[in-house]
Parts: sequence; structure tokens; C-alpha cells
Amino acid sequence: MNFKNLREYLAWLYYQYLLITGIYVLEPWEKSIFNSILFSAIAMVVYTSYVFVPIHVRLALEFFLGIFGGQPESTMAL
Repeated sequence: MNFKNLREYLAWLYYQYLLITGIYVLEPWEKSIFNSILFSAIAMVVYTSYVFVPIHVRLALEFFLGIFGGQPESTMAL
């Protein structure tokens, strides 16, 4: 894929984004505000997922291991 095709493909994807979200009818300053808010929200979701999902997965695994027969470390034989 050469550079011209890639540029046309990215322009097509951006056009699809404009159509799907309906922001093609907005003025340029409104588009920039909308895109800034959208980007900020997506960035916050990604960051929060990166920080908190592993903790919740570990806690869920510990919970289900306790329910289904896993022994906690304090009751193991010495």
C-alpha cells in the first residue's frame, strides 16, 4: 500500500467518523471542542482500565478460589 492509498483510506475513515457521529454539520470550532471532549473521555477510560482492571481481576480470582476450595495462606500446614 503506497502513501497515496493510505492517505485516501485515512481520509475515508475520518469521513465515516464524521458521518456516524453527526459532527459533519458542526462548525470547525464546535468539531474541535467535541473531538477534545471525546478524546479526553476515551483517554480517561483507557487509563482507568489500565490501572484498576488488574486489581479487580486479582480480587475476583481470590474470591472465587476461596469459594471453590482454594485454601487461604493462613490455614496452610507449616
